[in-house]
This record gives sequence, structure tokens and C-alpha cells, in this order.
Amino acid sequence: MSVVILISGNGSNLQAIIDAVSHQQLPIEISAVISNRADAQGLQRAAKASITTAVVDHHDYNGREDFDAALMGLIDKFEPQLVVLAGFMRILTEKFVNHFSGRLLNIHPALLPAFPGLNTHERALEAGVKVHGSSVHFVTTEVDGGPIVLQASTDVLADDTAVILAARVLKQEHVILPMAIRWFAEKRLKCDDNKVLLDDKELPENGLQLENLA
Repeated sequence: MSVVILISGNGSNLQAIIDAVSHQQLPIEISAVISNRADAQGLQRAAKASITTAVVDHHDYNGREDFDAALMGLIDKFEPQLVVLAGFMRILTEKFVNHFSGRLLNIHPALLPAFPGLNTHERALEAGVKVHGSSVHFVTTEVDGGPIVLQASTDVLADDTAVILAARVLKQEHVILPMAIRWFAEKRLKCDDNKVLLDDKELPENGLQLENLA
């Protein structure tokens, strides 16, 4: 199965996917890694793994619509069955999201619907929550509001800082994102009418929880 991965930065989730593919844990081909930033470290990770890379710099376009049109056109050249947002820090237009509807996955560092958007770990600590985590979800036109596939949670500890908490959550992201991609590749996972189905069974609103998996 052909997959295109979109990144904006370090690419640690990308690396987790690359590692899973190399260990034959993911039945996919990463056809391309595309970034909106030429200095994204994830591009180096992809190049080291001999994966095609490209940059579509949003600064080169007159607005979100033009950027998304260029990005969409480039992605389509690779004919992917799935597009994965692995730390892609751009809000996508309705036209883009609808074009890839049902085959666009995102990883978010919070237990959605709590803390959509940026600075999730700082906001979680400020809110005094006892549990924090990460979510994989299908992308819809609502930012970080698409139907949830899978979540992993961690207790918030008394001495946690945003940096410490972020590192712990990131390790969980590296587990649940490849897991969701594998389900999709195996044709077990799909999004139908804004509902997530796994093995033809509708998942609860907050998706499957990692601790409940066999």
C-alpha cells in the first residue's frame, strides 16, 4: 500500500513508521515524505532511508488555498492509498480534506477532544488534568476534530514539566500511529460517514484505548 507522509519538523513519528516498515511490521511503501519546511529534520531521516522527499514551502504561495492546491497536486502524483500527517503543522482547507476524505490520518499530542491545537502539554499542566496522552484520528474540516481511531494515555505526575510530559507522550505516539496505519493497510480500519470502523465494528467516540488492546 502506498503512503505519503507529511511533516514539518523533527520527524520522530516518521522515524517510527520507517522503523516499523524496515522490521516488516508495516505492509506499506512510503512513496514520499513531503514537508512545508526545507529545514525539517525529518527530510534527512527520509533521505537516509532512501525515500523520495519534496518541499512545498507555504511561504511561496498566496494563501492557504494556493498552497493546498499545490500540495494536493504533488501528493496525487504518488497515487497514495493513505496520507499521514506526522507532525504536519498546517491547517488544511476544506477542499484538501475532502479530496483525501477517509484516507487522511493525523497524530495529535492530547486525548482529544481535550486540547486541540498547539501547546497541548503546557495547557494540560495548566488545567491540572490527571491523565494526558495522544490520539490518532481521521482528518475532517474541523481542526483536530475528526473521528478518533486510537488513544494512549499516561498519568500526569507531580513533578512533570511540559518537556518531560511531552517526551513520555511522544513515546506513545510512536506506538499508536504505526498501529493505526497497519490496520488501514490490512483493510481492517476505515472511516464511513464520520464513524470509525475496525473489523466492521463501530468504535466508541474516543476510539480504542491502548491499554485495552491484546
